[in-house]
Formats: sequence, structure tokens, C-alpha cells
Amino acid sequence: QQQLPAGGEPVRHGGQHRLTGHPVCHHSGLPGTGKSTLARQLARQLKAVYLRVDSVEAALLNAMNQSVTVEGYAAAYAVAADNLKLGFPVVVDCVNPIAVTREAWADTAAACAAPLVNIELICSDLAEHQRRVELRHEDKLNHEGQWQPPNWAQVQDTADFYQDWQIPRTVLDTAQGTPQENFRALLSRLPDA
Repeated sequence: QQQLPAGGEPVRHGGQHRLTGHPVCHHSGLPGTGKSTLARQLARQLKAVYLRVDSVEAALLNAMNQSVTVEGYAAAYAVAADNLKLGFPVVVDCVNPIAVTREAWADTAAACAAPLVNIELICSDLAEHQRRVELRHEDKLNHEGQWQPPNWAQVQDTADFYQDWQIPRTVLDTAQGTPQENFRALLSRLPDA
């Protein structure tokens, strides 16, 4: 079983990569790039709180019966801060398409004296990306009440306003490889001590 020593630094033990302290590992990228798959794996490895903004937005949509915009992110910042203050690492899973939301995650981490690891996932193979999005959209198990994952046209709309990153991040292209291979690649790209 892994222990997370204090200090907020990533370290390697026995060839296995670990982030230490109580970091915010923030997975961003367009829908269908593998964010949820890799964020869940990292949360399990770190024994961290897994915070998926889609789930927060689905709950708000289903409770309020109206469109959700910034409310989902605002709720997620607060839940992340609560858990960081309790000493738990947090793994966030969200599209995070604009600078203002990226800065808000950085502010949340800083307010809790938590290291922030920004991870941007991309899928450079357009046909593979579309295939993933369409499979996810068609699978009714991915629908939560009124909420449903975006279709390909909606992902393309999001791509149109997805802003370039102005702050440091780790980029991982998930177009090739299995989820396990991509997870190993992610671990190898996390910052070293």
C-alpha cells in the first residue's frame, strides 16, 4: 500500500512514481481525450478524492432543471478546497477550456498551500477522438438524468473556444496505446523531485 509522505514533492520509490503531499492533480482537455479514465486511475493510486465536474454539473442540472454554466466549476472549487484543507489529495477531471477556470484551480490550490499539477490530455487522431466521443454519447449508461455526454458536434464547438494554455502543464496525447499504457506514460511525465 502506498503512503504519501508530507512535503508536496513528487518522488520515485522502487521505480514507481508517486506524488507526495496533498496535491491537486488537474486533468483537462476536450471530452473524449481520456481524462476520466486516467484521472480515476491516478485517484486510486494516490488514494485521492476524485472530483469530476461532469458529475457535479449533472447533479445541478437534475436538481435545478435548468442549464448549468459556471455553477458546476464553482461547486467543484469549493469541494476541492474542503478536501485539501482536510489533508486529502484531489484529482480533478474537467474540460477546463478557458484561462479563467485554469486560474481559479491555481487559486484554489494556492489558498490551500497545495501543489498544483496541470495535466492536459489530447487525442491527435481525429477519427479516434470522434469514435470515442460517439461511443460515449451513444452508451445510455453514461447519461445521468437530464445530463448526457456531448456529441461530436458539441465537442467541436468546445474546441472552437478552447483557449491555449498560458501556464505550465504536462501534455499527454492518448491517441495511441491502451489506457494502461497511457497511464504509465502519464506517470512518467509527472514532475520529478
